[in-house]
Amino acid sequence: MAYIKDLAKYEGQDVELKGWNAQKRDSKGLVFMVFRDGTGFCQAVINLDTVGEQSFEAAKKLPQESSLAITGTVVKDERQIGGYEIQVKQLTVIAEAEENYPISPKEHGTDFLMDNRHLWLRSRRQWAIMRVRNQIIFAIHTFFQQRDFVQMDAPILTGNACEGTTNLFETEYYDKDVKAYLSQSGQLYGEAMAMAQGLIYTFGPTFRAEKSKTRRHLSEFWMIEPEMAFYDLKMDMDLIEDFVRFVVTTVLEKCAAELKVLERDTTYLDRVKEPFIRMKYEAAVDVIKGEKEVGGRNSLQMLDEEEKALKADEARILAEIADREAKIAGGELKKGEINFNKNKVDQLKNELKDNAEKLASVAQWRTSALNFKRGDDFGGADETVLTKMFGQPVMVYNWPHEVKAFYMKEDETDKGYAKGVDLLAPEGYGEVVGGGERETNIERLKGKIIEHQLPMEAFEWYLDMRRFGNVPHSGFGLGLERLVAWICGLQHIRETIPFPRSYGRLLP
Repeated sequence: MAYIKDLAKYEGQDVELKGWNAQKRDSKGLVFMVFRDGTGFCQAVINLDTVGEQSFEAAKKLPQESSLAITGTVVKDERQIGGYEIQVKQLTVIAEAEENYPISPKEHGTDFLMDNRHLWLRSRRQWAIMRVRNQIIFAIHTFFQQRDFVQMDAPILTGNACEGTTNLFETEYYDKDVKAYLSQSGQLYGEAMAMAQGLIYTFGPTFRAEKSKTRRHLSEFWMIEPEMAFYDLKMDMDLIEDFVRFVVTTVLEKCAAELKVLERDTTYLDRVKEPFIRMKYEAAVDVIKGEKEVGGRNSLQMLDEEEKALKADEARILAEIADREAKIAGGELKKGEINFNKNKVDQLKNELKDNAEKLASVAQWRTSALNFKRGDDFGGADETVLTKMFGQPVMVYNWPHEVKAFYMKEDETDKGYAKGVDLLAPEGYGEVVGGGERETNIERLKGKIIEHQLPMEAFEWYLDMRRFGNVPHSGFGLGLERLVAWICGLQHIRETIPFPRSYGRLLP
């Protein structure tokens, strides 16, 4: 048995493939099937004269997503999906699917697709996303293992908060009087492990009970959190830049075919090879508010240009919808042409809806930029405005201490600011990495715990690291799903994980 991913090795030879009928069409004496086997997609050509009437009729009637085995000759054809096709000589049906497969080759709404996520995963686009995700995970482990980091595991059930108490998933822990929480981050435990191993990273699920349905948030997601003893903020920022550059360039090298399926413009991804933009919080605020120009324009001018382009797209889409609907109503089209145009109209209406959402977003970004108050944390709108002003990743550092976590070290030379850093991805994708240098002064740390209204007793174990063997140390956290969304060019984070968990969604 061979696999589609290896067809280039077998050009001109006969192979056996096992997989599924992803899609098919037939004409007189021929069936053209899009065949998938998990490793890829290819066209299988089933000729009546070659396979015989019985096998041909079975193929012709075979419902979508039926499983089968085919044997045939591998023929190179750049015009076809995957660049190769199989001239089928023999086929055997393994299991015939039921009729009316829900995820048929037509436009579907997002809610419908999410309700059928278990089937949607089989589509070519979702297949490509998951393979990119897999390559990202492999690259992450490779990066840290090559640099002698030790992978260690933080607990999922914890007795204390890490990022604040308002978004914790709470549960009873055996005793009704004892509460446990699903981990928001493994970072505090990572600090303890770094004091033992020097350089460590954790990679596991984390949870945020945020009642949010934005494009950037999930209730369950995966975090990569390295922690490094004897690292300061600059060393931390250098590692972040090297890390992101390594992961992105690895995907560009290894996943060209998948990115092509996703129709991903890699222009901005290629720019990770250049030095990242680094700027302090105050300078970033100047850019967001339109008080500082980048490349001869300010943020408000940039937003005006984007709004104008979106309105032009809206007019184009409306005109095409009107044109196709007029052709359908004219009564001169054949049945196949009518169905084609109806599907296209449905697609265009979805595009129109997306365009309207983008226009509303631009208005929101403009309002946020004009009303932003210095000292506030960045919201999604602010991150979007800032990153749209640059064509490459932006590292914002030295944040107001009040907006950062209690464990972030205060800058001795810049009072009131924390030695933290956020890496913002270009193209409006916003924060993908958050990190910084950790507070080493035990009294300041205690004060911050009180200020954030956290229970001191729950952090006594954490304070021991300042009592015994205290050293400067830094780290960061990267949300895997946000990184996948940026690299794949996805509009919504729900497509980045096989089975997303978000506010209001627990199934499938």
